[in-house]
Amino acid sequence: AQVVESGGGLVQAGGSLRISCTASGLTFNQYTMAWFREGPGKEREFVASHVHKDGSTYYADSVKGRFTISRDIAKNTLYLQMNNLKLEDTAVYYCTAISDYATFWGQGTQVTVSS
Repeated sequence: AQVVESGGGLVQAGGSLRISCTASGLTFNQYTMAWFREGPGKEREFVASHVHKDGSTYYADSVKGRFTISRDIAKNTLYLQMNNLKLEDTAVYYCTAISDYATFWGQGTQVTVSS
């Protein structure tokens, strides 16, 4: 099983970007999915999550109101829509699939916000 991120890139401050995470080899709707990020010189931090059992979503305070997490079960894909991007959002964004039995991490996708 694996999860693979895509869609990262360079965007100006105030702009928008959507990154994706496609899962394979696992039952997508049985996993809570989440995004984490690791900025330059910073530790990996939680960004957002989507709980498989009831569809609840959770966000870090720093992205609340700007980022939206969603999933498309038919496509086995998780999304993170990022609006009003700030310089401090620059990071490698990682997707993770979490269940009671296993956790899978992707390799990350770079998001760079420029002034």
